[in-house]
Amino acid sequence: MRPPLRVGTVYDFRNTPESGMDMPSLYAAIMDQVVMLDRLGLDLVWFTEHHFLDDGYLPSWVPMAGAIAARTKHVRLSSDVCLLPFNHPVRLAEDLAVLDNISNGRIEVGVGMGYAPHEFRGFGLPVSRRVSLTDEGIEVLRHCFTGEKFSFHGKRYDFDDVVIRPRYVQPGGPPLWIAAMSEPGAQRAACNDSNFLPQGARSMVLDPWRATLKASGRNPDLYRVGIIRSCLVTDDAERDWPAVRAAERYRGQIYRSFNKDESAAGGVSGNTREASIPQTWVVGNVEHCVKELTSFVREYGITDLVTWAVPPGLRPEQMNGSLERFVRDVAPRVKAAAAAA
Repeated sequence: MRPPLRVGTVYDFRNTPESGMDMPSLYAAIMDQVVMLDRLGLDLVWFTEHHFLDDGYLPSWVPMAGAIAARTKHVRLSSDVCLLPFNHPVRLAEDLAVLDNISNGRIEVGVGMGYAPHEFRGFGLPVSRRVSLTDEGIEVLRHCFTGEKFSFHGKRYDFDDVVIRPRYVQPGGPPLWIAAMSEPGAQRAACNDSNFLPQGARSMVLDPWRATLKASGRNPDLYRVGIIRSCLVTDDAERDWPAVRAAERYRGQIYRSFNKDESAAGGVSGNTREASIPQTWVVGNVEHCVKELTSFVREYGITDLVTWAVPPGLRPEQMNGSLERFVRDVAPRVKAAAAAA
């Protein structure tokens, strides 16, 4: 039996001139939005991480999670994803311990290895180290989450007698998620016994992850699988969709440039567009959104479903109506259908 479905929002805090807002105003408006959604019963808030972009893409999710944790009571806060090569794992473990205490045990963490060459250049790291930095970073985090003193001697990290304080509120530390865009990434997640954030072709991420778990005698249905699948709840798509569509086209251009740079640098994702797990927007009235999301959750075994809350260039207030209906009218019915499946 799969864990119960949770629904949420995800934020990247990208701010283009079209919004007419400065960054302090955007931060404040998004925090107000999350407080409103928390009161409606939203389950999750995720943050993404990227660096050195002119639109202010969130480079540091920890302080934002702390600010929102202090103003909310219900939502669980996590990352999709925290780029582990750019985050020292012991320092990150300490930050997570503080967040876990601020939120009284509402912190999770999703990690990935990154892929944009300009980010590695900015941090003075060769892209070739991303696998070893990620693998060792995950191992160190696992040690940190025990709350016990440990030493570690690896290729990238080397230290003695580390113990994380304050202690985590959650026994064993924050739940760990690992993202994957390829079969080796899927196997990494399975071997580390983590929750899973699949991106790309089902045959290269979701299926290998499940196969690896089964081969070791573990049941994939006992783990959480999370993905961004956005939803615009509207009774007038012709009126409301064009602004969101324009913002999403801008978002897509940036990510396509990342992938182009990765290919030029020798990176290989191994995904094919035809076989990708859908992450396109669901747009329509409540009935349509319930039908589409229910089918999607069932087909891919999703347990954690989040929507982009504020596409780049839009003001949070422009999305509030859709988000309220998503939490109040759509989510309960999709959850009920998932529970009955």
